[in-house]
Amino acid sequence: MKITEIRELTTAELQERLDTEVANYTNMKFNHHVSPVEDNSQIKKLRRTIARMKGELRQRELNK
Repeated sequence: MKITEIRELTTAELQERLDTEVANYTNMKFNHHVSPVEDNSQIKKLRRTIARMKGELRQRELNK
């Protein structure tokens, strides 16, 4: 997910999406430890998406 797409979301939608992505990341990490995922870059992309979302939420919090 790109930063422009993240900025278009409302704060509530962004928080909900973040919770979903964190759960997905946790699940993917667990599955990777059990049996390696074919494409390791998926984990990296998901982690970066989560960081972008957290950054945007923090920026909105500071701008209030």
